[in-house]
Amino acid sequence: MKAFLIDRYGKNAGHIGEIAEPSMGVHDVLIQLHASSVNMLDSKIRAGEFKLLLPYSFPLTLGNDLAGVVVRIGSAVKRFKLGDEVYARPPEDRIGTFAEMIAVNENALALKPANLSMAEAASLPLVALTAWQVLVETAQLKKGQRVLIHAGAGGVGTVAIQLAKHLGAFVATTTSSANVAWVKALGADVVIDYNQQVFDDVLRDYDVVLNSLGADVLAKSLKVLKPGGQLISISGPPTPQFAQERGAPWIIRQVMQLLSLSIRRKARKLGIRYAFVFMRANGTQLQKITQLVESGVVRPVIDRTYPLESTAEALRYIEQGRSKGKVVIQIA
Repeated sequence: MKAFLIDRYGKNAGHIGEIAEPSMGVHDVLIQLHASSVNMLDSKIRAGEFKLLLPYSFPLTLGNDLAGVVVRIGSAVKRFKLGDEVYARPPEDRIGTFAEMIAVNENALALKPANLSMAEAASLPLVALTAWQVLVETAQLKKGQRVLIHAGAGGVGTVAIQLAKHLGAFVATTTSSANVAWVKALGADVVIDYNQQVFDDVLRDYDVVLNSLGADVLAKSLKVLKPGGQLISISGPPTPQFAQERGAPWIIRQVMQLLSLSIRRKARKLGIRYAFVFMRANGTQLQKITQLVESGVVRPVIDRTYPLESTAEALRYIEQGRSKGKVVIQIA
């Protein structure tokens, strides 16, 4: 079957090639893929930025989102049957959705929202689970709280704004001039145009910040939070707690401690909690997101669609940082 794979780490690595059909375990579901979507995580994995945490072997098929149809089930599978339309973010040790088929443990899967196309469904799992695990699970965001979501026009930002509003929060976000009206339409109460304003000069006394940007934005975000607030980053640096939860070797835990030492000290001095979230596959949470999608609370936002053969071009596009929502790979 066809797949987009890499034989080495590198910014421009990757090509379309032929790989064997996936092998299956008793709890696995074999899915004929109709669509996937591109995330910055794919670019970072390709460049080798996560090789200490995620020791993949080559050749490696990239891809972290899927929507498709169940064509085979393992002998112990209970929740799905042949012909089910499903979507998921596969577990991080079994990625590979830029391909015609993939085998996924049933615990990572959910039935596709009935009101979405395959392309729309494929745009959601990673970003929606990220938003859920930051805002619901980690921040435990409550009605009336104030949250700043950086990069509101991006894949995570577009879903996080909608989810935060559903939870009853007051939402601020940052974006470029071209997207101000658009992110307001998603539900943002305050929009900081970073071409015209400096967010940490304008915003104060927020309860939560969701950071997906660089170290400079991370440090400045401390000024926005009130004592007792939470600074939650999905772009790093990782914390020793994160490394410990993953069962990382001692040396990796020490590296994580050093990488995050500065921001943890600054946060602690201000009475702020710093946390790093690396999204994980979770079919149960994804099923809750399905309910929000089917009720109209969350809607997907798609910027562009590429065929599987143009995956390299799609990766180059998202690396420019200008996508408005998600970039989809059409497979079937």
